[in-house]
Amino acid sequence: MKTASKISAKKSWAQALATPAAEFPLTQLSVKTGQIPDGLRGTLYRNGPARLERGGINAGHWFDGDGAILAVNFTDVGATAVYRYVQTAGYQAEEKANKFLYTNYGMTAPGPALLRWTKKVKNAANTSVLALPDRLLALWEGGAPHSLDLQTLETQGIDNLGNSNSKFSYSAHCKRDPITGNIFNFGITPGLSTKLNVYQSDFTGKIVNKAIVALDGIPLLHDFVLAGKYLIFFVPPVRLNIAPVLAGIGSYGDSFEWKPELGTQILVFDSETLSLVSRGETDAWFQWHFANGFVTEDGEVAVDFVRYADLKTNQRLKEVATGETCTDAEGTLCRVHLNAVTGKVTGIEELLDKACEFPIVPASEIGQDSRYIYLAMYRADVDIVAERYGAIARLDTKTRNLTIADCGENRYPAEPIYVPDISSEKGWILTVVYDGNSDKSEVWIFDSDGLSSPPICTLELPGVIPLGFHGTWKSAV
Repeated sequence: MKTASKISAKKSWAQALATPAAEFPLTQLSVKTGQIPDGLRGTLYRNGPARLERGGINAGHWFDGDGAILAVNFTDVGATAVYRYVQTAGYQAEEKANKFLYTNYGMTAPGPALLRWTKKVKNAANTSVLALPDRLLALWEGGAPHSLDLQTLETQGIDNLGNSNSKFSYSAHCKRDPITGNIFNFGITPGLSTKLNVYQSDFTGKIVNKAIVALDGIPLLHDFVLAGKYLIFFVPPVRLNIAPVLAGIGSYGDSFEWKPELGTQILVFDSETLSLVSRGETDAWFQWHFANGFVTEDGEVAVDFVRYADLKTNQRLKEVATGETCTDAEGTLCRVHLNAVTGKVTGIEELLDKACEFPIVPASEIGQDSRYIYLAMYRADVDIVAERYGAIARLDTKTRNLTIADCGENRYPAEPIYVPDISSEKGWILTVVYDGNSDKSEVWIFDSDGLSSPPICTLELPGVIPLGFHGTWKSAV
């Protein structure tokens, strides 16, 4: 008698992660529809986990995949693209061994449990990118960035940005002040007395100023925001239970605990001096990403971010690596009003009551009042527990009008990137779309004022780009 086989609940997005991505050399891209805008000149860079399996073993979390960088170049003669893994020491060693060797965010190292805490944590270099004048940095918040060649994406090695600390970590969400050119970022030094290291770099990436503030426990801190003359951190009530990690029986990702009684801590720094302006505390919530922040006309600070009720989102992102999600954990776009001098929250409002993520504003408006926020969303009437984002959108924060670009059934866009036109006041939205109908990836270009219309141009990529995290744009000089 035959036993009924289980019907897979996996959606089309799972195909993009099912097998390790294949690199491809610099390749001329063919235009599938429309034409490349005349004023679009520069390079789109994207980063994300591209390998979630080795030797028949699956990675423990989406955050564990080896980082690979896509570069799409727009010139006077069309578009070219190149895709390469970041050649970290961990990637090279595991390639040679054809098996996982290291501890990672969602994985414990192989071998006896009592010895696992002695194993190195692999720098996956898989989260974001920072384009500097002479090099590209692949960012991962648990360690130092890796430097790559801007054109070839050849890995040049670890880049400490002039910092001599051997435990240097540089998070994935740096902020570049469009007025001064200064670059801000942070890193966490965990321990009995955990430290938040706040960095200020010049336009070359060299760290020129640093501040250190003690934190309570070991929190999960992924992003922060530049708001006028302030740098603002929301420290969520999440703390690492280090015991199972040291015992070798639990990963970091599985050992973070939700402690709502701690509330959300607010740290406000002066962006010029990096001095701590205030500490505050407010309701418990969690966030991965900020859209932007700015000082309002009345002197208060407004901070826009995707707010989650708790830490269930961590479990949901863990499930992405399996190709099948079952945890309902979504955030909505909110705005917090606060007094920077006291750190006191004066109000919280919901800007958008729909599940969304990856919020961005134009790079030229970071830290200032930006009217439009671009983000990724779900298509209408889909099962948002089982699906991934199938649309991108623009929210007008003045009118609250939402313009949605539905990418179609089984098509999954990456975080939208705003790109200025070099010859006019226009702007473009670029996203990399995985098409599960054809098992291919494409670059889609939208008019930033016309997301309700089809893309003005689509380009075919030579291979599949797995669902990833963050990117950036570097304009042609």
